[in-house]
Amino acid sequence: MGNKIERKKFDIKDRTFDFSLRIIKLVMAFPKSTAGFKLGEQLMAAGTSIGANVEEADDAHSKKDFIYKMGIARREARETTYWLRIVKEVGLLENEVNKKEIDDLLRESLELRNILSSILTKASAQLDN
Repeated sequence: MGNKIERKKFDIKDRTFDFSLRIIKLVMAFPKSTAGFKLGEQLMAAGTSIGANVEEADDAHSKKDFIYKMGIARREARETTYWLRIVKEVGLLENEVNKKEIDDLLRESLELRNILSSILTKASAQLDN
């Protein structure tokens, strides 16, 4: 467990991968209804895209390409926060464990957005120099 916490703190790629897995597991608990399917689709697309774009940025061809792809990751984190808020407010999942997970994922999506903003700020400063 200690290793996961340490890894979570320092490696954005692992952190966004773990976040994607948690999003997928949450969506799997959604009700089999129109709202469940539609919200699940949106949340799954945005929530898993964060890590995919971080991975792409890691293999960027230039600093500009890196900034572009990290910017997409940050936008996807913002969108994920939006969909999680909708899921929470509409009461899609009534189970207390799932409610707690939604709150935890909301916090993590905000933290990821802040981390990605910091990465973008540093990368942009390097580009300007």
